[in-house]
Amino acid sequence: MAPSDLTMSQVSSFVSTFLRASIIFKVLLQIVLRYFVSTWRVISQLQEQISHRTFQHLKMAVAVEDVMDLKANHSAPVLNDPTPVNKPRLGIHDSLGLRTHFSQTPFLTIAWKKPGGVLDDVRSTNWLDAMKSSSPRNVTKYYGTDFSSNDADMAYRDWMLKYHSALTSFEQIANNARGKRIALFLDYDGTLSPIVDNPDHAFMSNAMRAAVRNIAKYIPTAIISGRSREKVRKFVGLKELYYAGSHGMDIMGPVRPPTDHNNTTATNDEVKEGKLYQPASEFLPMINEVFVRLVELTKNIQGAKVENNKFCVSVHYRNVDEKSWTTVAQYVHDTLKQYSRLRLTHGRMVLEIRPVLKWDKGKAVEFLLESLGLSNCDDVFPIYVGDDRTDEDAFKFLREGGRGYGILVSPAPKESNAYYSLRDPSEVMEFINSLVMYKKSVP
Repeated sequence: MAPSDLTMSQVSSFVSTFLRASIIFKVLLQIVLRYFVSTWRVISQLQEQISHRTFQHLKMAVAVEDVMDLKANHSAPVLNDPTPVNKPRLGIHDSLGLRTHFSQTPFLTIAWKKPGGVLDDVRSTNWLDAMKSSSPRNVTKYYGTDFSSNDADMAYRDWMLKYHSALTSFEQIANNARGKRIALFLDYDGTLSPIVDNPDHAFMSNAMRAAVRNIAKYIPTAIISGRSREKVRKFVGLKELYYAGSHGMDIMGPVRPPTDHNNTTATNDEVKEGKLYQPASEFLPMINEVFVRLVELTKNIQGAKVENNKFCVSVHYRNVDEKSWTTVAQYVHDTLKQYSRLRLTHGRMVLEIRPVLKWDKGKAVEFLLESLGLSNCDDVFPIYVGDDRTDEDAFKFLREGGRGYGILVSPAPKESNAYYSLRDPSEVMEFINSLVMYKKSVP
């Protein structure tokens, strides 16, 4: 048909059809565009969440650095020519075939130079991030992201693929320990006792005390705590244990009554009362000064508690309103500026001021193994059970030494130098009772 033959009705019909097709195409195009935009938004949100969680992991790793830069433009002096340490006997059970003297080792009094740096205000550092990350109040927010209970359980199960339960893996642990001499090291708070709001009320149960008493009949057992030695010994109430307070800076052997059939009769009162090793004794006046000052500074902060643990000062902020955490941290920071030989470490909702001394729970384990005559033996199997960041030094010592196992007590996933895990003190007690049954079954 020639163009001249087109009627007006046909032209109108053609235009109408074209317009309808254009509208349909536009609608389809909008649908496609909306689909791609929606998909892009979902992908962007997922990427943002993944990036945020990764950032939280990194931030948390940085936030809990063990030593903070505290001295502005000034490095702490190295303690040159330290006084030789006289390491007395700690009262070792003769029936266990253990040595009762110490060799002079170089690591005992090596000072640690505190890293220099500028710290004008706690807000310019990661103090507050570290304080928040140490809070065990809500384990579903451990990584800075809200999880549902199902997500938290799934995350914990995934985590346990790396840190197997020491209960379900007990047979494997026992097989590896067979024919070897086991030594057991235990943290106190969060391990033998639950974490509580008031640190003065962190009592262990009678059942836990019985379990620890029973295992101490078979193997050397030590409590290594950040608390003062006297305080943790009073909490535990067992004379047959080794106690290392102030993160291992105050060590004492068992008090052995003359009627104890496992021991030789003590010949003097000094042996009866146990022996002390205190590598940080020269810091006592300094620690006491800091304690008095921080008590005065924090007296008007509701919920703040300053604890004198003899060779370290602990500032608890568990019961402090989070809005006041900055004030607590600032008081600690301002105090530490006056003491170049003291440093800060973070515990579970506690700021701890300790001597600048290369000594930690790992060194305490090393010292105790040496005092037991087990430091250079292939048939030694140390086990360390703890829940806190300060226990990581002991886990690391065992891992790097390639002997024994560290067992982390935690209800939430976190990276550790431990090999195995337990969820809470009730599982710790079950593990100790399993050790007792194992020792009863082997010659």
